Amino acid sequence: MAKNVFYAQSGGVTSVINATACGVIETVRKSRSLGKVLAGRNGIIGALKEELLDTSKESPRAIAALRHTPGGAFGSCRYKLSSAAGNETEYRRLIEVFKAHDITAFLYNGGGDSQDTANKVSIVSRKLGYPITCIGIPKTVDNDLPLTDSCPGFGSVAKYVAVSTMEAGLDVASMAASSTKVFILEVMGRHAGWIAAAAGLARQSPTSPPHIILFPEIAFEQEKFLVRVKRTVDRVGYCVVVASEGAQYADGVFLGAANDVVNAVVNDAANVASEKDAFGHTQLGGLAPNLAAMIRRTQGYKCHWSVADYLQRAARHIASATDVEQAYAMGRAAVEFVLAGKDAVMPVIIRERDAPYQWKIGEVSLSRVANIEKQLPRDFISRDGFGITAKARRYLEPLIQGEDYPPYHQGLPRYVRLKQKSVPKKLPTFNL
Repeated sequence: MAKNVFYAQSGGVTSVINATACGVIETVRKSRSLGKVLAGRNGIIGALKEELLDTSKESPRAIAALRHTPGGAFGSCRYKLSSAAGNETEYRRLIEVFKAHDITAFLYNGGGDSQDTANKVSIVSRKLGYPITCIGIPKTVDNDLPLTDSCPGFGSVAKYVAVSTMEAGLDVASMAASSTKVFILEVMGRHAGWIAAAAGLARQSPTSPPHIILFPEIAFEQEKFLVRVKRTVDRVGYCVVVASEGAQYADGVFLGAANDVVNAVVNDAANVASEKDAFGHTQLGGLAPNLAAMIRRTQGYKCHWSVADYLQRAARHIASATDVEQAYAMGRAAVEFVLAGKDAVMPVIIRERDAPYQWKIGEVSLSRVANIEKQLPRDFISRDGFGITAKARRYLEPLIQGEDYPPYHQGLPRYVRLKQKSVPKKLPTFNL
Protein backbone atom coordinates (compact mmCIF):
# COMPACT_ATOMS: atom_id res chain seq x y z
CA MET A 1 0.00 0.00 0.00
CA ALA A 2 1.29 3.47 -0.92
CA LYS A 3 2.25 5.52 2.09
CA ASN A 4 0.45 8.73 2.93
CA VAL A 5 1.77 12.28 3.34
CA PHE A 6 0.81 14.60 6.19
CA TYR A 7 0.70 18.31 5.32
CA ALA A 8 0.06 21.14 7.78
CA GLN A 9 -0.02 24.92 7.67
CA SER A 10 1.54 26.81 10.55
CA GLY A 11 1.63 30.33 11.94
CA GLY A 12 0.23 33.43 10.30
CA VAL A 13 -1.10 32.58 6.85
CA THR A 14 -0.33 34.38 3.60
CA SER A 15 -2.16 35.11 0.37
CA VAL A 16 -0.16 32.35 -1.35
CA ILE A 17 0.21 29.58 1.23
CA ASN A 18 -2.62 27.70 -0.44
CA ALA A 19 -0.66 27.84 -3.69
CA THR A 20 1.98 25.81 -1.85
CA ALA A 21 -0.72 23.37 -0.68
CA CYS A 22 -1.84 23.11 -4.30
CA GLY A 23 1.72 22.29 -5.34
CA VAL A 24 1.96 19.58 -2.68
CA ILE A 25 -1.35 17.90 -3.45
CA GLU A 26 -1.10 18.03 -7.23
CA THR A 27 2.43 16.62 -7.16
CA VAL A 28 1.46 13.78 -4.82
CA ARG A 29 -1.50 12.94 -7.05
CA LYS A 30 0.85 12.53 -10.00
CA SER A 31 3.09 10.17 -8.05
CA ARG A 32 2.71 6.39 -8.28
CA SER A 33 4.60 5.71 -5.06
CA LEU A 34 2.72 7.99 -2.65
CA GLY A 35 -0.80 7.63 -1.31
CA LYS A 36 -3.05 10.41 -0.06
CA VAL A 37 -2.28 13.83 1.35
CA LEU A 38 -3.84 14.03 4.80
CA ALA A 39 -3.94 17.62 6.02
CA GLY A 40 -3.99 18.70 9.63
CA ARG A 41 -7.09 20.59 10.68
CA ASN A 42 -5.62 23.74 12.22
CA GLY A 43 -2.02 22.78 11.67
CA ILE A 44 -0.06 20.53 14.02
CA ILE A 45 -3.01 20.57 16.42
CA GLY A 46 -4.87 18.48 13.85
CA ALA A 47 -2.21 15.78 14.08
CA LEU A 48 -2.22 15.76 17.89
CA LYS A 49 -6.03 15.55 18.02
CA GLU A 50 -6.13 13.09 15.10
CA GLU A 51 -8.24 15.52 13.09
CA LEU A 52 -6.98 14.70 9.62
CA LEU A 53 -8.58 15.97 6.43
CA ASP A 54 -8.64 13.66 3.41
CA THR A 55 -7.66 15.78 0.42
CA SER A 56 -8.42 12.88 -1.93
CA LYS A 57 -12.08 13.76 -1.43
CA GLU A 58 -11.52 17.13 -3.11
CA SER A 59 -11.97 17.50 -6.86
CA PRO A 60 -9.04 18.40 -9.11
CA ARG A 61 -10.81 21.69 -9.84
CA ALA A 62 -11.07 22.55 -6.15
CA ILE A 63 -7.42 21.75 -5.52
CA ALA A 64 -6.39 23.83 -8.55
CA ALA A 65 -8.43 26.74 -7.16
CA LEU A 66 -6.27 26.73 -4.02
CA ARG A 67 -3.59 28.39 -6.14
CA HIS A 68 -5.58 31.64 -6.23
CA THR A 69 -7.31 31.42 -2.81
CA PRO A 70 -5.90 33.28 0.23
CA GLY A 71 -5.97 32.24 3.87
CA GLY A 72 -5.18 28.73 5.11
CA ALA A 73 -7.52 26.22 3.48
CA PHE A 74 -6.99 23.63 6.21
CA GLY A 75 -6.60 25.98 9.14
CA SER A 76 -3.37 27.08 10.79
CA CYS A 77 -2.22 27.52 14.37
CA ARG A 78 0.43 28.89 16.67
CA TYR A 79 1.20 25.92 18.87
CA LYS A 80 4.55 25.02 20.38
CA LEU A 81 5.18 21.35 21.05
CA SER A 82 6.50 20.70 24.53
CA SER A 83 10.27 21.00 24.65
CA ALA A 84 10.78 20.24 28.33
CA ALA A 85 13.73 17.96 28.94
CA GLY A 86 12.67 14.33 28.70
CA ASN A 87 9.06 15.19 27.83
CA GLU A 88 8.31 13.62 24.47
CA THR A 89 4.60 13.01 25.08
CA GLU A 90 3.37 15.16 22.20
CA TYR A 91 6.05 13.90 19.83
CA ARG A 92 5.13 10.32 20.70
CA ARG A 93 1.49 11.16 20.04
CA LEU A 94 2.39 12.49 16.59
CA ILE A 95 4.21 9.27 15.76
CA GLU A 96 1.27 7.20 16.99
CA VAL A 97 -1.11 9.15 14.74
CA PHE A 98 1.23 8.93 11.75
CA LYS A 99 1.66 5.20 12.24
CA ALA A 100 -2.09 4.62 12.59
CA HIS A 101 -2.76 6.37 9.30
CA ASP A 102 0.16 4.98 7.27
CA ILE A 103 1.87 8.38 7.17
CA THR A 104 5.58 8.28 6.43
CA ALA A 105 6.18 11.89 5.35
CA PHE A 106 5.51 15.13 7.23
CA LEU A 107 5.48 18.42 5.31
CA TYR A 108 5.31 21.46 7.57
CA ASN A 109 4.54 24.77 5.85
CA GLY A 110 5.66 27.63 8.08
CA GLY A 111 8.37 29.90 9.43
CA GLY A 112 11.39 29.40 11.65
CA ASP A 113 9.53 27.87 14.60
CA SER A 114 7.83 25.42 12.24
CA GLN A 115 11.15 24.36 10.73
CA ASP A 116 12.39 23.66 14.24
CA THR A 117 9.34 21.48 14.90
CA ALA A 118 9.84 19.52 11.68
CA ASN A 119 13.48 18.97 12.52
CA LYS A 120 12.63 17.67 16.00
CA VAL A 121 9.94 15.32 14.64
CA SER A 122 12.53 13.84 12.30
CA ILE A 123 14.93 13.23 15.17
CA VAL A 124 12.35 11.84 17.61
CA SER A 125 10.69 9.60 15.01
CA ARG A 126 13.99 7.84 14.33
CA LYS A 127 14.55 7.48 18.05
CA LEU A 128 11.13 5.88 18.45
CA GLY A 129 11.68 3.40 15.63
CA TYR A 130 9.17 4.82 13.14
CA PRO A 131 11.22 7.23 11.01
CA ILE A 132 9.23 10.00 9.39
CA THR A 133 10.56 11.88 6.40
CA CYS A 134 10.28 15.52 7.47
CA ILE A 135 10.42 18.37 4.96
CA GLY A 136 9.98 21.99 5.95
CA ILE A 137 8.32 24.30 3.46
CA PRO A 138 9.18 28.01 3.80
CA LYS A 139 6.39 30.47 4.40
CA THR A 140 6.41 33.88 6.02
CA VAL A 141 5.34 37.37 5.03
CA ASP A 142 8.19 38.70 7.17
CA ASN A 143 10.83 37.31 4.77
CA ASP A 144 13.03 36.53 7.75
CA LEU A 145 13.96 32.89 7.12
CA PRO A 146 17.72 32.50 6.58
CA LEU A 147 19.44 30.82 3.63
CA THR A 148 16.62 31.40 1.17
CA ASP A 149 16.75 34.46 -1.06
CA SER A 150 13.09 35.19 -0.36
CA CYS A 151 10.14 33.56 1.39
CA PRO A 152 6.82 32.68 -0.27
CA GLY A 153 4.25 35.16 1.01
CA PHE A 154 6.61 38.11 1.17
CA GLY A 155 6.49 39.18 -2.48
CA SER A 156 2.73 39.64 -2.39
CA VAL A 157 2.79 41.59 0.88
CA ALA A 158 5.58 43.73 -0.55
CA LYS A 159 3.45 44.48 -3.61
CA TYR A 160 0.40 45.30 -1.47
CA VAL A 161 2.32 47.64 0.81
CA ALA A 162 4.11 49.43 -2.05
CA VAL A 163 0.85 49.95 -3.95
CA SER A 164 -1.03 51.02 -0.81
CA THR A 165 1.69 53.54 0.06
CA MET A 166 1.56 54.98 -3.44
CA GLU A 167 -2.24 55.25 -3.46
CA ALA A 168 -2.57 56.62 0.07
CA GLY A 169 0.14 59.13 -0.75
CA LEU A 170 -1.90 60.49 -3.64
CA ASP A 171 -4.91 60.78 -1.33
CA VAL A 172 -2.99 62.69 1.34
CA ALA A 173 -1.36 64.96 -1.22
CA SER A 174 -4.77 65.99 -2.53
CA MET A 175 -5.98 67.04 0.93
CA ALA A 176 -2.81 68.40 2.51
CA ALA A 177 -3.42 72.08 1.79
CA SER A 178 -6.41 72.26 4.14
CA SER A 179 -6.57 68.96 6.00
CA THR A 180 -4.33 65.98 6.76
CA LYS A 181 -0.61 66.71 6.83
CA VAL A 182 0.73 63.36 8.01
CA PHE A 183 -0.32 59.80 7.22
CA ILE A 184 1.18 56.79 9.01
CA LEU A 185 0.92 53.21 7.75
CA GLU A 186 1.87 50.49 10.23
CA VAL A 187 3.00 47.23 8.63
CA MET A 188 4.10 43.85 9.94
CA GLY A 189 7.68 43.05 10.88
CA ARG A 190 8.64 42.24 14.47
CA HIS A 191 12.43 42.17 14.24
CA ALA A 192 13.01 42.45 10.50
CA GLY A 193 12.03 45.42 8.35
CA TRP A 194 11.59 43.70 4.99
CA ILE A 195 7.92 44.66 4.61
CA ALA A 196 8.52 48.27 5.60
CA ALA A 197 11.41 48.39 3.14
CA ALA A 198 9.10 47.25 0.35
CA ALA A 199 7.09 50.45 0.79
CA GLY A 200 10.18 52.25 -0.45
CA LEU A 201 9.48 50.92 -3.95
CA ALA A 202 6.64 53.45 -4.16
CA ARG A 203 9.12 56.33 -3.94
CA GLN A 204 9.64 57.24 -7.58
CA SER A 205 10.78 60.85 -7.18
CA PRO A 206 12.54 62.93 -4.47
CA THR A 207 9.19 64.25 -3.23
CA SER A 208 7.01 61.15 -3.52
CA PRO A 209 6.13 58.94 -0.55
CA PRO A 210 7.10 57.23 1.59
CA HIS A 211 9.07 60.11 3.04
CA ILE A 212 10.03 58.22 6.20
CA ILE A 213 10.39 54.49 6.85
CA LEU A 214 10.92 53.19 10.38
CA PHE A 215 12.79 49.87 10.62
CA PRO A 216 13.28 47.54 13.61
CA GLU A 217 16.97 47.44 12.68
CA ILE A 218 17.40 51.21 13.28
CA ALA A 219 16.93 52.54 16.81
CA PHE A 220 14.16 55.15 16.93
CA GLU A 221 15.22 58.66 17.90
CA GLN A 222 12.20 60.80 18.63
CA GLU A 223 13.77 64.21 18.03
CA LYS A 224 15.40 63.12 14.77
CA PHE A 225 12.08 61.68 13.60
CA LEU A 226 10.08 64.79 14.45
CA VAL A 227 12.59 67.06 12.73
CA ARG A 228 12.29 64.95 9.57
CA VAL A 229 8.48 65.07 9.71
CA LYS A 230 8.44 68.89 9.98
CA ARG A 231 11.09 69.32 7.32
CA THR A 232 9.12 67.09 4.95
CA VAL A 233 5.84 68.93 5.53
CA ASP A 234 7.59 72.25 4.98
CA ARG A 235 9.23 71.02 1.78
CA VAL A 236 6.57 68.76 0.24
CA GLY A 237 3.37 69.89 1.94
CA TYR A 238 2.66 66.58 3.62
CA CYS A 239 4.46 63.53 5.01
CA VAL A 240 3.81 59.80 4.60
CA VAL A 241 5.40 57.50 7.17
CA VAL A 242 5.59 53.70 6.87
CA ALA A 243 6.48 52.09 10.18
CA SER A 244 7.35 48.49 10.93
CA GLU A 245 5.43 47.23 13.96
CA GLY A 246 8.75 46.24 15.52
CA ALA A 247 10.23 49.74 15.51
CA GLN A 248 11.93 50.29 18.86
CA TYR A 249 14.04 52.61 20.95
CA ALA A 250 17.74 51.98 21.53
CA ASP A 251 16.93 50.19 24.79
CA GLY A 252 14.75 47.66 22.97
CA VAL A 253 11.37 49.04 24.06
CA PHE A 254 8.85 48.78 21.22
CA LEU A 255 7.22 52.05 20.19
CA GLY A 256 3.93 50.19 20.19
CA ALA A 257 4.37 49.51 23.90
CA ALA A 258 5.54 53.02 24.85
CA ASN A 259 2.07 54.49 25.26
CA ASP A 260 2.83 57.37 27.58
CA VAL A 261 2.01 59.87 24.87
CA VAL A 262 -1.44 58.60 23.98
CA ASN A 263 -4.86 58.88 25.54
CA ALA A 264 -6.80 56.12 27.28
CA VAL A 265 -8.57 54.95 24.14
CA VAL A 266 -5.33 54.45 22.27
CA ASN A 267 -3.84 52.78 25.34
CA ASP A 268 -6.36 49.98 24.94
CA ALA A 269 -4.97 49.32 21.46
CA ALA A 270 -1.37 49.60 22.55
CA ASN A 271 -1.75 47.33 25.55
CA VAL A 272 -1.96 44.27 23.32
CA ALA A 273 1.83 44.48 23.39
CA SER A 274 1.69 42.74 26.77
CA GLU A 275 0.24 39.58 25.18
CA LYS A 276 2.45 36.76 23.96
CA ASP A 277 1.84 33.77 21.71
CA ALA A 278 2.80 30.14 22.33
CA PHE A 279 6.36 30.81 21.21
CA GLY A 280 6.84 33.75 23.57
CA HIS A 281 6.53 36.38 20.83
CA THR A 282 5.05 39.65 22.01
CA GLN A 283 1.86 40.60 20.17
CA LEU A 284 2.59 44.05 18.88
CA GLY A 285 0.15 46.89 18.28
CA GLY A 286 -0.38 50.58 18.89
CA LEU A 287 2.64 51.92 17.03
CA ALA A 288 0.75 54.01 14.46
CA PRO A 289 -1.53 55.78 16.97
CA ASN A 290 1.47 56.38 19.23
CA LEU A 291 3.35 58.09 16.42
CA ALA A 292 0.28 60.11 15.43
CA ALA A 293 -0.21 61.27 19.01
CA MET A 294 3.47 62.18 19.27
CA ILE A 295 3.27 64.32 16.13
CA ARG A 296 0.01 66.02 17.09
CA ARG A 297 1.28 66.80 20.58
CA THR A 298 4.57 68.33 19.46
CA GLN A 299 3.73 69.80 16.05
CA GLY A 300 -0.03 70.16 15.90
CA TYR A 301 -0.43 68.52 12.48
CA LYS A 302 -3.61 66.72 11.62
CA CYS A 303 -2.68 63.04 11.29
CA HIS A 304 -4.35 59.95 9.97
CA TRP A 305 -3.07 56.45 10.52
CA SER A 306 -3.85 52.95 9.36
CA VAL A 307 -2.72 49.46 10.34
CA ALA A 308 -2.34 47.10 7.38
CA ASP A 309 -2.61 44.08 9.71
CA TYR A 310 -4.38 41.07 8.14
CA LEU A 311 -5.24 43.03 4.99
CA GLN A 312 -1.63 42.98 3.82
CA ARG A 313 -1.27 39.22 4.07
CA ALA A 314 -4.77 38.35 2.78
CA ALA A 315 -4.76 40.49 -0.36
CA ARG A 316 -4.72 37.75 -2.99
CA HIS A 317 -6.38 40.08 -5.51
CA ILE A 318 -3.09 41.96 -5.87
CA ALA A 319 -0.64 39.10 -5.35
CA SER A 320 2.73 39.05 -7.06
CA ALA A 321 2.84 36.52 -9.90
CA THR A 322 6.45 35.80 -8.96
CA ASP A 323 5.36 35.01 -5.41
CA VAL A 324 2.56 32.70 -6.53
CA GLU A 325 4.93 30.81 -8.82
CA GLN A 326 7.53 30.39 -6.08
CA ALA A 327 4.95 29.32 -3.49
CA TYR A 328 3.66 26.58 -5.79
CA ALA A 329 7.21 25.53 -6.65
CA MET A 330 8.09 25.11 -2.96
CA GLY A 331 5.17 22.70 -2.49
CA ARG A 332 6.13 20.70 -5.55
CA ALA A 333 9.79 20.60 -4.49
CA ALA A 334 8.89 19.35 -1.01
CA VAL A 335 7.17 16.29 -2.49
CA GLU A 336 10.05 15.73 -4.91
CA PHE A 337 12.41 15.77 -1.91
CA VAL A 338 10.30 13.04 -0.28
CA LEU A 339 10.46 10.95 -3.44
CA ALA A 340 14.22 11.45 -3.59
CA GLY A 341 14.60 10.12 -0.05
CA LYS A 342 15.70 13.39 1.53
CA ASP A 343 14.94 14.19 5.15
CA ALA A 344 15.13 17.13 7.56
CA VAL A 345 15.65 19.64 4.76
CA MET A 346 13.81 22.65 3.38
CA PRO A 347 13.61 23.79 -0.25
CA VAL A 348 14.93 27.32 -0.75
CA ILE A 349 14.96 29.96 -3.46
CA ILE A 350 18.37 30.73 -4.92
CA ARG A 351 18.67 33.97 -6.89
CA GLU A 352 20.87 33.65 -9.95
CA ARG A 353 20.52 37.19 -11.24
CA ASP A 354 18.52 40.39 -10.66
CA ALA A 355 17.79 41.53 -14.20
CA PRO A 356 16.36 39.65 -15.87
CA TYR A 357 15.33 37.93 -12.67
CA GLN A 358 16.30 34.28 -12.56
CA TRP A 359 16.02 31.82 -9.70
CA LYS A 360 16.24 28.13 -8.97
CA ILE A 361 15.44 25.74 -6.13
CA GLY A 362 18.05 24.61 -3.64
CA GLU A 363 17.93 22.96 -0.24
CA VAL A 364 19.21 23.51 3.29
CA SER A 365 19.20 21.45 6.47
CA LEU A 366 16.36 22.26 8.84
CA SER A 367 18.85 22.58 11.67
CA ARG A 368 20.37 25.60 9.89
CA VAL A 369 17.12 27.56 9.61
CA ALA A 370 15.26 26.66 12.80
CA ASN A 371 14.57 29.65 15.06
CA ILE A 372 16.88 32.00 13.16
CA GLU A 373 15.67 35.40 11.92
CA LYS A 374 17.19 37.14 8.92
CA GLN A 375 17.19 40.89 9.39
CA LEU A 376 17.33 43.58 6.74
CA PRO A 377 21.01 44.21 5.85
CA ARG A 378 22.31 47.62 6.89
CA ASP A 379 23.34 48.37 3.32
CA PHE A 380 19.68 48.03 2.29
CA ILE A 381 18.87 51.02 4.52
CA SER A 382 19.81 54.57 3.59
CA ARG A 383 22.52 56.32 5.59
CA ASP A 384 20.01 58.50 7.44
CA GLY A 385 18.02 55.41 8.45
CA PHE A 386 14.74 56.59 6.92
CA GLY A 387 14.72 54.97 3.47
CA ILE A 388 16.06 52.20 1.26
CA THR A 389 19.13 52.05 -0.96
CA ALA A 390 19.51 51.19 -4.62
CA LYS A 391 20.76 47.77 -3.55
CA ALA A 392 17.53 47.13 -1.64
CA ARG A 393 15.50 48.24 -4.64
CA ARG A 394 17.36 45.80 -6.90
CA TYR A 395 16.59 43.00 -4.48
CA LEU A 396 12.91 43.90 -3.93
CA GLU A 397 11.72 44.83 -7.41
CA PRO A 398 11.78 41.32 -8.96
CA LEU A 399 9.72 39.91 -6.10
CA ILE A 400 6.66 42.07 -6.82
CA GLN A 401 6.63 41.56 -10.56
CA GLY A 402 3.62 40.28 -12.46
CA GLU A 403 -0.08 40.01 -11.76
CA ASP A 404 -1.90 36.75 -11.09
CA TYR A 405 -5.50 37.80 -10.63
CA PRO A 406 -8.04 35.31 -9.26
CA PRO A 407 -11.15 34.66 -11.35
CA TYR A 408 -14.00 37.06 -10.62
CA HIS A 409 -17.75 36.52 -10.42
CA GLN A 410 -20.24 39.38 -10.09
CA GLY A 411 -17.44 41.75 -9.20
CA LEU A 412 -15.86 39.62 -6.44
CA PRO A 413 -12.98 37.15 -6.47
CA ARG A 414 -14.09 33.55 -6.69
CA TYR A 415 -12.26 31.72 -3.91
CA VAL A 416 -12.67 28.05 -3.06
CA ARG A 417 -13.86 26.49 0.20
CA LEU A 418 -12.95 22.84 0.49
CA LYS A 419 -15.23 20.04 1.71
CA GLN A 420 -12.76 19.19 4.49
CA LYS A 421 -13.82 15.57 4.88
CA SER A 422 -12.27 14.07 7.99
CA VAL A 423 -10.56 10.71 8.17
CA PRO A 424 -12.14 8.34 10.76
CA LYS A 425 -10.22 8.38 14.04
CA LYS A 426 -8.43 5.22 15.18
CA LEU A 427 -6.86 6.27 18.47
CA PRO A 428 -8.05 7.34 21.93
CA THR A 429 -8.70 11.04 22.53
CA PHE A 430 -5.61 13.10 23.30
CA ASN A 431 -5.95 16.19 25.50
CA LEU A 432 -3.73 19.16 24.73
